[in-house]
Amino acid sequence: MGNASAKAVEVKVPEPVAQATAEKPKLKPCCACPETKRARDACIIENGEENCGPLIEEHKACMRKMGFNI
Repeated sequence: MGNASAKAVEVKVPEPVAQATAEKPKLKPCCACPETKRARDACIIENGEENCGPLIEEHKACMRKMGFNI
């Protein structure tokens, strides 16, 4: 009464995705370092880009720490 012509069906089980606990979460550049970005942008609007070098460099350093190649 068994069905001898039945074929075994291979089921692929997806491998679990490794948790990236050691890595920083991947952010879009627009969302990284909001504090330094806000201060930099306000300075540029009020004083002009040429007068905001330290804030610009601080934002660049923050972006580098977040993993962006600036």
